[in-house]
Amino acid sequence: MSYQQYGISPQLVARIKLKMKNPAVKDRIKNMINGISKHELQDTSVVRRLVRNASGVLGEKLTSTQEDQIVKFVIAQKIDPSNTFHLIRLWGMFR
Repeated sequence: MSYQQYGISPQLVARIKLKMKNPAVKDRIKNMINGISKHELQDTSVVRRLVRNASGVLGEKLTSTQEDQIVKFVIAQKIDPSNTFHLIRLWGMFR
């Protein structure tokens, strides 16, 4: 399922992808999500905190609607960070 089906704009994704090419930003985001479990990625409050922290690192001002859309998208993906297939699928989604 595409992020666009959750109302997340391709322009927002393009800006974030561009900012993630900066090694310092990428490292800060990687450190933020290091050690996150599948269970935590199904918890709305944990995902919302991660989205808020990441948007701060990326310098993206998200509206409450955008934040809700991203949280719903992440939860719907049922991401298991220890499952390589899940990570490859996500990577392919945002190439």
